[in-house]
Amino acid sequence: MSDEIENKLDAIEMNLLKSITDIEKTPMGAYNIRENGKGVARKTTASIDIVTKEDKPGIDIIIKPNTKNESVHIPVILTQGGFNDVVYNDFYIGENADVVIVAGCGIHNSSCETSEHDGIHTFHLAKGSKVKYIEKHYGEGNGTGDRILNPQTIVYLEDGSNLEMETVQIKGVTSTIRETKGELGPNSNLVITERIMTAGSQTAKTIFNVDLNGENSSVHVASRSIARDQSTQEFISNVNGNTKCFGHVECDAIIMDKAKVISTPQIVANNIDASLIHEAAIGKIAGEQIIKLMSLGLTEAEAEEQIINGFLK
Repeated sequence: MSDEIENKLDAIEMNLLKSITDIEKTPMGAYNIRENGKGVARKTTASIDIVTKEDKPGIDIIIKPNTKNESVHIPVILTQGGFNDVVYNDFYIGENADVVIVAGCGIHNSSCETSEHDGIHTFHLAKGSKVKYIEKHYGEGNGTGDRILNPQTIVYLEDGSNLEMETVQIKGVTSTIRETKGELGPNSNLVITERIMTAGSQTAKTIFNVDLNGENSSVHVASRSIARDQSTQEFISNVNGNTKCFGHVECDAIIMDKAKVISTPQIVANNIDASLIHEAAIGKIAGEQIIKLMSLGLTEAEAEEQIINGFLK
């Protein structure tokens, strides 16, 4: 990270930034950093432009055709209690571009008031383009105020485009509703990998709505989650196959303590050549797995954590 950004952020803010962007692992290209509702740092490149919206809070990220091996970071950090931040970000990916986009939000709330961030991201992938999108959510702070994150992602994939989404809720988020909508054109591909952990009385709800409109389009959704203590999770997916296409939805959850998990996968074939699959599995950690790891010298708690960490990879 550049000295310019470090000079603008204090230690708490820098730690939040590192938690949601892995900035020590991913090379920085273009970036826009938002703190408590305001932009604090921005960098563009010859191939990637970032423009502030005039009609509502947010930015347009414009990636030129044939851009390769470049990255965009657009993290949001909140450190003010009682702050509600809403942002609209639109991504325009040019033909045959191939880029990595890293987003996410970190909240540090040490107050008794609620802090909330609602990010609405819309992706427009032109013909033959490819994007890997990484989004991480993280909450911390010793206050009693809630830390709420409600991300919404809207995806439009043109002919032969490919979007790989990796979404992670690390820890500390009181409540989240995560919604993804997709409209897929011919020969396009959408891959979504979700990892969530809830604890205490936290709640997490995930909703996927995908329309496979183009011939030979495909989607694969894989959700893995851990629900601990008294937390509640809900997974809802709706995949509509409207032509010759392929769709696969899987939801695997480990339930612990007095937690609750609800899974509702739905697939609708509106065409004879639509091939759709859904799978859902919810269960506790198998006792034999813990015993095997304890036989190698781990305590029961250590064995449990090893299993959880492996499950969420």
